[in-house]
Amino acid sequence: MLSTRTALRRAGTVAALAAAGVLTAAGVAFAHVTVHPDSYAKGATDGVLTFRVPNEEDTADTTKVQVFLPTDHPVLGVLVTPRDGWTAKVTTTRLKTPVKTDDGTITDVVSQITWSGGRIRSGEYQDFDVAFGQLPDDTDQLGFKTLQTYSDGKVVRWIEETQKGADEPENPAPVLKLTAGTAGDGSAPVTASPSEPKATAKASSSDSTARGLGIAGLAAGVLGLVAAGVAIARGRSARSS
Repeated sequence: MLSTRTALRRAGTVAALAAAGVLTAAGVAFAHVTVHPDSYAKGATDGVLTFRVPNEEDTADTTKVQVFLPTDHPVLGVLVTPRDGWTAKVTTTRLKTPVKTDDGTITDVVSQITWSGGRIRSGEYQDFDVAFGQLPDDTDQLGFKTLQTYSDGKVVRWIEETQKGADEPENPAPVLKLTAGTAGDGSAPVTASPSEPKATAKASSSDSTARGLGIAGLAAGVLGLVAAGVAIARGRSARSS
């Protein structure tokens, strides 16, 4: 009987640790402000970027989100999709160097979008959609620095740049990768073909890592429960003999 109880306690401990691992992995994967999709073809046209903003606070709501668009590699033809409960304010900036396009010369671009008036409560997230006319073709990535304001006055600054080969910073800015894809007219997100599994894994490394940790934790919990079942069966067999 003692060995059976010990096995059950051990199994319970393993299962609890496994559950904690799953929750921790989920937190790592979804805690940051991110942009979706995470890659587009260089010079892509007529697409949509979605900024996903989760609420990290237990006692405060997110009440304002400010996304800053780069002007050194400007995004052209930006339009904001209406979001129920939120008011969007668009700020434009005059370019130092105008951009020539087939439709004419662009001198002013959107440099900041501020959403306010709504609330993102604890355990929730909100998607903010932005349509664009054309992405730049002279850079490999775009960083969108973001400020997230909470109802208690706290401001989280998602502005840190991720350096190649270095660990991810505590408050990384959302980053859109621009690739030399062949997506027809460039309007579709770039996705890796079956012959490019490494590109797909790299683009979603943080989510894949989190899912891997969660699966490993669940597997450990299952093995603990199986061990407990074996111990119980042996105890019953010993008593019956």
